[in-house]
Amino acid sequence: MSKKGKSRQRKHVPHRMCVVCRQTSEKRSLTRLVRTAEGEIHVDSTGKRNGRGAYLCDKPACWQAVLHNPDILGRALHLSISSEDRERIEAAMPEH
Repeated sequence: MSKKGKSRQRKHVPHRMCVVCRQTSEKRSLTRLVRTAEGEIHVDSTGKRNGRGAYLCDKPACWQAVLHNPDILGRALHLSISSEDRERIEAAMPEH
């Protein structure tokens, strides 16, 4: 059978897990938080920024859990969260 005759295969969609609720979703539906080389945490809207990443779903409870218990994100990114990091996370929190 020629290549033109084959049916189109579906493109692979990567999945990631929320560090709080542990639910798996498509990578694009989650928000990536990244630890930069300088040791800061930033919200990575592109999903391509260099550094160690952790993902959060859009549930307000997951974002609140990270803000109230920074060890959750600290364990995932292997660092302690500073007050500046916390402010950046709060600013990026989805509104519901």
